Amino acid sequence: MPKDDKSGTALLLADFLPYKLSVLSNRISRSIADGYEERFQLSLAEWRVMAVLGEEPDLSAGQVADRTAMDKVAVSRAVNKLLDAGRIERHFANEDRRRSVLALSETGYEIYREVIPIALGYEEKLLEQFSIKEQEQLNVLLQKLEASQIKT
Repeated sequence: MPKDDKSGTALLLADFLPYKLSVLSNRISRSIADGYEERFQLSLAEWRVMAVLGEEPDLSAGQVADRTAMDKVAVSRAVNKLLDAGRIERHFANEDRRRSVLALSETGYEIYREVIPIALGYEEKLLEQFSIKEQEQLNVLLQKLEASQIKT
């Protein structure tokens, strides 16, 4: 039995929403990664960087970190591996020649186009257990959680 804190309440981690969301997200991401990791020698962090750049090229590493909610160090490692593998390219931004930005290389785009159906197929399998109405409710609830971002 967990010890109560000074307020007389106990944190039950298994019932704590942020914990449950984090664990679920990690499990889902891990399952999806199993579909492309070995085939493309691509880590989860590398895929997230590629997915963001595939949707919106010419972002800085900091912008990629913001969009993925990943740690800047993890993004930096992934970016360096992707640069070394020739999957992304770094160049200067058109609007500010002092700022470097990232984009998928042609090889990166080829991989991106092959991984997308794998990811979408996994999403489809996840969602098929819900009715259309439940899927809509899930989206509404996730949007509310995203919008709340309560600061302590």
